[in-house]
Amino acid sequence: MNNKTLIGLLALWGACMTSWAQKPPAASAAKSGEQVYEAVCVACHGSGVAGAPKLKDAQAWKPLIEEGQPVLTAHAWVGVRAMPQKGGSPDLKLSEFSRAVAYMARSAGGNWADPDAAMLRKIARQAEERLEKTIRDAQKMKRELHEMGEKPR
Repeated sequence: MNNKTLIGLLALWGACMTSWAQKPPAASAAKSGEQVYEAVCVACHGSGVAGAPKLKDAQAWKPLIEEGQPVLTAHAWVGVRAMPQKGGSPDLKLSEFSRAVAYMARSAGGNWADPDAAMLRKIARQAEERLEKTIRDAQKMKRELHEMGEKPR
């Protein structure tokens, strides 16, 4: 490789790097409820593992839908019954999770829209209330252990 070729390649590389550095990183596209369901939720809600209500099972979803969108979504988000927090996907955003719950509720006859900003605030408030209760319950259990002399060393 001669010097002219090397200089040309270095100039091209420099131009590419400058162009790359000036572009903001592409925002990741928001996942639809169906996409989140297929990537995360189907593992349990596809087969009904550990009592998870299956997709399109109107009878199983009916009492859950009756809880209301903010309550059901928030309780599922923080973990309920055998369901882990965030559906077991630690990187899942509340907005994506909420769309997946709405998708599953619609599949079973619920009239739930994908949550807008106001609905997401309601869900977040419900989730915080649920977490606060969980924290209080855990603190009470810890006090009981200490009172029994079962304090960890």
